[in-house]
Amino acid sequence: MAKRERVVRMSVEQPLWRALTAYRLLTMVYAILLAVFGRARYDRPWVAIAFLVVMAAWTLGTLPKVAGAVACTKRFLGADLAIALVGILLTPLADFEAQHVDGPTLPSIWTAGSVLAFAIKGGWRWAALASTFVAVANIIERGEPSRDTFHNVLLVWVASIAIGYVVEVARASERTLARALEIEAATRERERLARDIHDSVLQVLAMVQRRGTALGGEAAELGRMAGEQEVALRTLVSSGLVPTTRVSEDAAEGAVVRSVEVDDREDGPSGPADCDLRALLAPHAGSRVSFAEPGAPVLLAPAAAKELAAAVSAALDNVRVHAGQDAQAWILVEDWPDEVIVTVRDDGPGIPEGRLAQAEGEGRMGVALSIRGRLRDLGGTAELISVPGQGTEVELKVPKVSRGKAGSGR
Repeated sequence: MAKRERVVRMSVEQPLWRALTAYRLLTMVYAILLAVFGRARYDRPWVAIAFLVVMAAWTLGTLPKVAGAVACTKRFLGADLAIALVGILLTPLADFEAQHVDGPTLPSIWTAGSVLAFAIKGGWRWAALASTFVAVANIIERGEPSRDTFHNVLLVWVASIAIGYVVEVARASERTLARALEIEAATRERERLARDIHDSVLQVLAMVQRRGTALGGEAAELGRMAGEQEVALRTLVSSGLVPTTRVSEDAAEGAVVRSVEVDDREDGPSGPADCDLRALLAPHAGSRVSFAEPGAPVLLAPAAAKELAAAVSAALDNVRVHAGQDAQAWILVEDWPDEVIVTVRDDGPGIPEGRLAQAEGEGRMGVALSIRGRLRDLGGTAELISVPGQGTEVELKVPKVSRGKAGSGR
């Protein structure tokens, strides 16, 4: 299918950047007005004028820098804070009396804008660092700080940390909401596909199963196969036949939910695209194999996904060979932030102690090569747990960024 993309952008952070832009402009004007109306008190007015000119030029020239997280770099934040600190420390030089009467500093409340930029960009830790520098500068500027000085310093420190913490919570909420939208989009598409297929193919397969069972003989076998294909198709519809929906992080736009339909080709303009592991494992589902998955795409590099699917196939082959054709098997897929875990479990008789070592000694390397060898090449692990009389469980773990030759696609 041709590539189509539907994008939903969410950002509670962007309004904060716009508010910071307005705050910097307003406090710049406020600092200039304070200097104009209080010009009579300056011992060296040229110091105040020189600083305010630099502050105004810097504020106006760097407006694009506080328009969003991408433009607001660490270098800019450092320079912005440095200007605020210089303004505080220059205040006694321009206005000697300010040290003794708790008068305003040259940048006045414009300084808080620098601290707020740290808070929005990096959270409460960055805010604490910036406000600490401002606090030290204010204490040095006052010489013998009063209770009001400590009160103002503490107020800026607490307020900036609180804002930084709120920003971090907002970002976490954005990601949670984006994940919820991702799951909702995938669920709706699965339901739509299920309705369409239920009205056609699934009804035919169900009818063939019923009629074949009623007729008996070779028709019964055909009915059994139709029943297995019905189960497999239902599972495929519920997992692998939905457009890819993913969440990405855009520093300028916040959390971004992208619902994408792409060509079936493995390679895109920028190399191999991530593969949904569910689509490779869903065909295993049938009357004797149950398949459980997260409900959202489980993305791996194509080579890693294929190798992991092959290891699952090898585990199911072992179930059929050693546990019998009537054994039930279960496949469980778990998608964690740093790894994918696939568990294959059966209700067979289990593996006697020492049997695997004996098989390897006899040259039968199914588990060693087909399962453990594949996972080792992916940088993952394969653990086999078996209790005689209680079945066997194979747990396959693959890191999201695979190592080795099979994982070189990322």
